[in-house]
Amino acid sequence: MVDLSTQYLGIALANPLIVGASPMSKDCDLAKRCEDAGAAALVMSSLFEEKIEAEQQKYARFFYQQAIGHGEADSFHPVSDSIKTYQEHYLEHLQTLKKHLAIPVMGSLNGTSMSGWLDYGRALQEAGADALELNLYYLAADGNEDSATVEARYLTIIEELKRHIHVPIAVKLSEQFSSLVHFATRIEAAGAEGLVLFNRFYQPDIDLETLHVMPKLELSTSAESLLRIRWTAMLAGRVKMSLAVTGGFHERDDILKALLAGADAVQLCSALLLHGSAHLRDLLHALEHWLEEHDYDSVAQCKGSVSQQHAIEPAAYARANYVHILDSYSSPTGVLR
Repeated sequence: MVDLSTQYLGIALANPLIVGASPMSKDCDLAKRCEDAGAAALVMSSLFEEKIEAEQQKYARFFYQQAIGHGEADSFHPVSDSIKTYQEHYLEHLQTLKKHLAIPVMGSLNGTSMSGWLDYGRALQEAGADALELNLYYLAADGNEDSATVEARYLTIIEELKRHIHVPIAVKLSEQFSSLVHFATRIEAAGAEGLVLFNRFYQPDIDLETLHVMPKLELSTSAESLLRIRWTAMLAGRVKMSLAVTGGFHERDDILKALLAGADAVQLCSALLLHGSAHLRDLLHALEHWLEEHDYDSVAQCKGSVSQQHAIEPAAYARANYVHILDSYSSPTGVLR
């Protein structure tokens, strides 16, 4: 029997498959189905500070400022004690998940201010989160802000949070850093216990009829997993932090490649939205069968065996392979060049 267990953020997991931040975590019944199908942990969708602020502004306008200049309107819209805020709903849902699930439940936070990161980080910890995933979504579009300033902002958030909370912290990064391996070592030094590679940014689209800029949701494909696998292989052995991957992991082969590259855990989102919670069971059976067939006793034994430090051809992960790939292309039959 193959041992599928792994360690992630210092937490023992039954296997490497985690339900990533997605609609699957917003419904307790769906989350329970994922657990029953074999999910080893679950990451909640992010608590967004900007959404909390927008709600507070709305309440201030419609409830608390309703009588300004109109004394007779004092009772038009009384503030009800039964109205729950977005933050209260989120924290209550976290507590509900903790009550009904045996697997670890990890909170996710996207802040916009230092006070927000600290206050809401503490709130997630107090509500029972087993770990905290920092959804550090920041678009560096200010031409006056250099890369060192951007990185320093991330590091300061991590350092401050580690001073105020004790649950493990994973940092969900984008791939858009000029020296990712170096930055990862600084994130580790700041106190983070793990990295999640990579945050998937949804790109705005242009409506050609209205010329409006519109949000567009596209589910991932397996092709996206290769970027995550490559950087996992580059980081494995160079940092002691846990490494998780997310974005493009749909099938057994995607997961196996991530583990061989050095990932401790694989987060699933689009695959579960497309195929349902039962897909977890199929993936685990397929993973176990491959490991048995290739004489691996455990996930731990295979993990990192094809990282850059252990690969037969380490240069294949670097630019040295670029020219070979370009030269290997040939047009499909019948296509004239």
